[in-house]
Amino acid sequence: MCFEELRTLLARHARPDWTTAIDGVLISKVDRPDPPEPSMSGTVLAVIAQGAKRLALGDRVYEYGAGQYLVASVDLPVTGQFLRVEPEQPALGFGLILEPSAVAELLLRAGPGDNPRPDAGTPSAMAVSDASPALLDAVVRMVRLLDEPRDRAVLAPLVKREILWRVITGEQGAAVRQLGLADSRLSHVSRAVGWIREHYAEPFLVEDVARMSGMSVSAFYRNFQAVTAMSPIQFQKQIRLQEARLLLATHPGEVTGVGRRVGYDNPSQFSREYRRQFGAPPSQDAARLRDAVRTPAGALP
Repeated sequence: MCFEELRTLLARHARPDWTTAIDGVLISKVDRPDPPEPSMSGTVLAVIAQGAKRLALGDRVYEYGAGQYLVASVDLPVTGQFLRVEPEQPALGFGLILEPSAVAELLLRAGPGDNPRPDAGTPSAMAVSDASPALLDAVVRMVRLLDEPRDRAVLAPLVKREILWRVITGEQGAAVRQLGLADSRLSHVSRAVGWIREHYAEPFLVEDVARMSGMSVSAFYRNFQAVTAMSPIQFQKQIRLQEARLLLATHPGEVTGVGRRVGYDNPSQFSREYRRQFGAPPSQDAARLRDAVRTPAGALP
């Protein structure tokens, strides 16, 4: 497999909104360095063909470059930045959205030896590895299908399954396999993550969320921290601040109201935590967001 072919294909088919003609396949192209930007990771496989990217999740930092891939098996708040970017050599990446149903289908077809051991530890929601030649070859064949509309409908689902299988049976397969298991530790934490995201503005007791997730408080806290690199309360704060920033981009003059809307009753606490997260107080950051030339947020983690 020639890396040059992959770079050429990705550069040719990149769109401003990162989408492609194949559902679930994303292509990123970034030709200028930008400051670290908060976003949600999504559940995705991301392969870098040129340049590099650095991600912060809680107190963990992940960096991956050409020939490496990152797996995000839970949709989490991250801060990301592309590295080694120049106009003549943009960062180029391939992404495939990970669907739990597709993972489950492959696990059903697999032999029992391919399933994770019951006593396997709880995997982190993110992991980085070197891409195998077989995985890279499948990625190239997927991107080639963007030039072959007649074959796309038939072959793209097959190549998707091959890519997913290469990841499931690879070094970071445990996290992806657990994504498809309804009763895995990862699925329990993912359920809690979804609930907190939907109710981020409401106070909650960790005991109640643990019960809803089907775990004891101690097991829930331990597994939540292992998957997300944050406590449940820290995770809620990250979601609140990201939502506040989105709201301030369109309502820059309503700092106090936005703070209340995302769950902060104390304006001083909101301003203090916002500044700690984004490097500027809410009103100043809102003006910067309003005046900046907006570019699409990174669709690939």
